[in-house]
Amino acid sequence: MKDDELLALKIAFTYMPQAIEVNKYEYGENYKNVLEHIEFVRGVLLDHDVDPDEVSGDINPDSTPNSCY
Repeated sequence: MKDDELLALKIAFTYMPQAIEVNKYEYGENYKNVLEHIEFVRGVLLDHDVDPDEVSGDINPDSTPNSCY
């Protein structure tokens, strides 16, 4: 994967809902499909040595709270 493609994936992932936010009430019968897509993208990021939980901070460092540890 090229650097710009990985950056595009990171940006898209930043705007995806978090898995904990996905439920049948909000997404209807399609909620399982949405969860599968989120897990697929997380897997691709991990395959490229990118921590999905840190992506938002990489893409938007000014709007990410500082860590307290």
